[in-house]
Amino acid sequence: MSQPLDVLGGITAEQFLAEYWQKKPLLVRNALPEIENILVPDDVMELALDENITARLIKQKDKDPNQWSVKSSPLIKADFQKMPKLWTLLVQAVDHYSFDLAELWKKFPFIPQWRRDDIMVSYAQKGGSVGKHFDFYDVFLVQGYGHRRWQLGQMCDAETEFVEGQPLKLLPDMDVNFDEVLAPGDLLYVPPGLSHYGVAEDDCLTFSFGFRMPNVAEMMDRVSDKFAADQLLKNPLKDILRDKISPIGQITQNELEYLKTELLAQLQNPAVLEDALMSLMSEPKYPENIPEAEAIGTGDLEEALDQGYSLMLEPASRLLYTEAEGELLFWANGEGICISEAFSPILKQLADGGSVLLDENLYDPDMLEDIVNLLNESILMLLPAAEEE
Repeated sequence: MSQPLDVLGGITAEQFLAEYWQKKPLLVRNALPEIENILVPDDVMELALDENITARLIKQKDKDPNQWSVKSSPLIKADFQKMPKLWTLLVQAVDHYSFDLAELWKKFPFIPQWRRDDIMVSYAQKGGSVGKHFDFYDVFLVQGYGHRRWQLGQMCDAETEFVEGQPLKLLPDMDVNFDEVLAPGDLLYVPPGLSHYGVAEDDCLTFSFGFRMPNVAEMMDRVSDKFAADQLLKNPLKDILRDKISPIGQITQNELEYLKTELLAQLQNPAVLEDALMSLMSEPKYPENIPEAEAIGTGDLEEALDQGYSLMLEPASRLLYTEAEGELLFWANGEGICISEAFSPILKQLADGGSVLLDENLYDPDMLEDIVNLLNESILMLLPAAEEE
């Protein structure tokens, strides 16, 4: 049994996963006090105007608050002129731009990295909201600045009806059974499908730590892509043994069973399936946020060995691995990667959210080449050790 966690209000990760995860909400006061003022409203407004940022500006009409409009990025200063009283700004993947914020993922070590979506920030002035809605993903709502009132209601699903004629998927009503105001540092876990409604009590920033699962259609698409790239699978199948004559318009059950058997045989190929799933799960949601690395060579890296640098995962990149029978296999940003056996345990440590001091312990030609390649592909990054602290 693990230790009780402050971020979960003093319960263990095992208890949270058994009693709350994907089942019911959890409110924890002062769960993440370190998040307070990591960003302030001016920071969010500045981010929203960056041409590479994914953002949405949501407005409600003054004369009819039930009428909504949505403007998606790129946003410009003119979009913020002549604003109505009620509005909300949503900025995605702010963890890619703030190391302090990205570090807070470590507060949720009981959920694997491949489940992470991003950290979104919602900025609203008093009365602003995005309406009554629900999501298909798990989210930890953490108040970072100001105050927001949250109401929770009924569970919803794919058949739930929305308000017609609106640019957002809004619920017509909610059966409110939870009504609380969150202050800076407070956390509210909302499971998938639970309706919720947040309204700013004053100028406020709310951070959404989102965790998603893939759907079957996405997984099948990726498997299909892998099959399409396999030249051997493009060869026609051999015909079945034809010992009977059947009507020319009919596909017999025997023929169907043969075709299904051949297809399922390929779908049960573990190497293809694992590669397809790992490439999908390691694919970055916002590849445009991955910075273009300044190319370096092993000589440059050797010069940096004694200068106090640490290796860490680039926040906008994804690095995942599998481990079977002592063998580590890695995927990064949607592709399988090959590295030396000596560097594998170190890369595993980095994928698990750790950092590694760049020193003489890494002075091995194969390892240096691995590091250079991963730095040049912006999978890893160098950070001065002083900044890391």
